Formats: sequence, C-alpha cells, structure tokens
Amino acid sequence: MDILQLVASAGITVKCIMLLLVFASVYSWGIIISKSVTMKKSRTKVLEGIKNFENAHNLREAVQKLGLDTSSPLFSVAQYGVNEFNKGKESQVSTKVIVDNVRRSLHQGVNNETAKLNHSISILATCANAAPFVGLFGTVWGILNTFTAIGAMKSASLATVAPGIAEALIATALGLFVAIPASVAFNILVSKIGYLENLMVDFAGTFLNRVQRELNSSSN
Repeated sequence: MDILQLVASAGITVKCIMLLLVFASVYSWGIIISKSVTMKKSRTKVLEGIKNFENAHNLREAVQKLGLDTSSPLFSVAQYGVNEFNKGKESQVSTKVIVDNVRRSLHQGVNNETAKLNHSISILATCANAAPFVGLFGTVWGILNTFTAIGAMKSASLATVAPGIAEALIATALGLFVAIPASVAFNILVSKIGYLENLMVDFAGTFLNRVQRELNSSSN
C-alpha cells in the first residue's frame, strides 16, 4: 500500500504522534543547519583573532584588532579581561591582584561564550533520546487498535492485519528518522564546541601573558 494512504488511514492518536515527530524532525534540522553555520563562522573568527592578537605589538593594539570584528567570540572574552584590567589600574592595586582578577574575568568570558555556543544543543539530545520512544508508543497504540479491529471483525487474515500493522510501524520509522540525524549532529557539534572552547582558553592564557608583560614593563 502507498505510505500516504497508510498515514491517512491511521487513527487520530497515531496521526498526532506522526505530526509531532515530523515537527521534531524539521525543528532539529533547523538547529543542525543553524549551528553548523555558526560553528564554521566562529572557528574562522577565533583562529583569525588569535593570529592577529599574537602578531600585535602591545595589548592596546591587540585589543583594537579584536574590536574590528565585534561578533567574534574572542572580542567578548577580551572585553571581560580589558574591563577588569582597567579597573585594577584605576584602583592602583598590586600587580598580583590585577592578574588574578583578570584571570577570573577571562574564565567567566570563556564560560559565557561557550554557553552561547551550547544554546539549543540540548534539544538535539532530547530529540535523539525521546523520538524513538515516541515512535514506539505510536506503533504500540496502532497495533492495539489493529488487534481490537481484528477482534471486532473476527478475522485474522493477513489482508486484515497487514495495513494496520504497517501504518503503526511508520511511527517507529519516523522516530528513528528524527533520532539518528539528531544523535549524530549532537556528537559532532559537541566536539566542535569543545574545540572552540579550547581555543578560547588558549587565547585567555595569551591575553593574561600580555597583561603580565604590560604590568611588569610599566612598573620598571
């Protein structure tokens, strides 16, 4: 039988489950495409920002180069460090206090940018884990309805059983259709986020080294 005919002949509960799974598939694919584009852009911006920062002659020039692209994750991380660095110099506290405060601020900046990258990723994990069970529920419900109909018709021929079971199994197939791409994409995106986080942590270390050199040169 045609798949569309099977879907059309399914019960209202199974149809609702199928509709829910189709919506989950479309929504998860939207997240996958959006996050993939974001990760690619962020990776390019971070690598370019690190290169420009390391090639700068001093901290001021390095921060100015980062300011050329305010959408870069490194710009946000650097802002935390710069703000704390300026506050420390205005308060005229010791070098050690300034360095410690800048270190904590950079750590906070990295955490915030990582949290932004992780936004919506949990939805993919939810789809990957829940979709097969939702589809299985639709299958079980459809099979129950099929056996109820068989009992009412008092006929158990293959022609009577096959359509009902086939339409019920479509729900399981839809559940897997949602879960498999979501699971694969989740693992890939988490790996990319971890890579970007490591790059930002390395950048924070480079930034802190420049702060220490600036403070040491000004104190001499």
